[in-house]
Amino acid sequence: MKIGFIGTGVMGTGIINNLLKHGEEVWAFNRTKEHAKEVISNGATWVNSPAKLTAQVDVVLTMVGFPHDVEEVYYGTDGIMQSARAGQYLIDMTTSTPALDQRIAQDGAKRGIHVLDAPVSGGDIGAKSGTLTVMVGGDQDDLAALDGLFREFSKVVTYFGPAGSGQNAKMANQIMIAGTMTGMTEAFVYAKAAGLDLQQVMTTLQAGAAENFSLGSYGPRILKNDYTPGFFAKHFLKDLRIALTTAEQLKVDLPGTTEAKRLYEKLVDEKGHGNDGTQALIKLWWA
Repeated sequence: MKIGFIGTGVMGTGIINNLLKHGEEVWAFNRTKEHAKEVISNGATWVNSPAKLTAQVDVVLTMVGFPHDVEEVYYGTDGIMQSARAGQYLIDMTTSTPALDQRIAQDGAKRGIHVLDAPVSGGDIGAKSGTLTVMVGGDQDDLAALDGLFREFSKVVTYFGPAGSGQNAKMANQIMIAGTMTGMTEAFVYAKAAGLDLQQVMTTLQAGAAENFSLGSYGPRILKNDYTPGFFAKHFLKDLRIALTTAEQLKVDLPGTTEAKRLYEKLVDEKGHGNDGTQALIKLWWA
């Protein structure tokens, strides 16, 4: 099976490297070729456009930044849909809007193309270690056909329903993460103001009921003043905006997520820390 991968950011690079380790043939495209150097050096074949990549492979996986990037990659002048053919599998792993992936699936179905939305959770650590959690929407038979492929870079693959369902599951994930990120940040702010040893606080909280991924993965980075992105703050803000827009359509009120969005808007839009990791939220309190 020939695999194409579009998007060689932090997450995409980790996934591609795991596919290569499993002996897969991988063709890669990224808007900036410089950012694909690592996967090319590891054996991926560079292709100059999404359309040319799609023409070479059986399966196309996409993981780009924002919904408008997804739209461009699929529907642009040199986009995937220009050369996609019946029987091919298109898998959008970007955290994007449910409506956009539903549109891609509908357009694909008209041409006999299999489309899945399959956003992931696990951050840069999960991508590198091949232990991501994948949330899938689309046709369940299509997932069954590709289950082995997903297992090469993930530990949990869950089917949620028709097109867009994977994206809705990812929104639930991001809503939960919003709570753990703000909770971790405020716990550190409080503990520091109270004069506690932050390493002791972190170790103790992780041993009890407060244990969570955010604290375990990003807490140590904060204590080292390491704000390199396991997940970009600007991308998390994008996710929170999608979640709240979709929640409004569903007529549900999410006050905690709304507050998290306000804080990340301050961090990204006002303070200019969008290219930092999500743990940079602490910078709103600490210089």
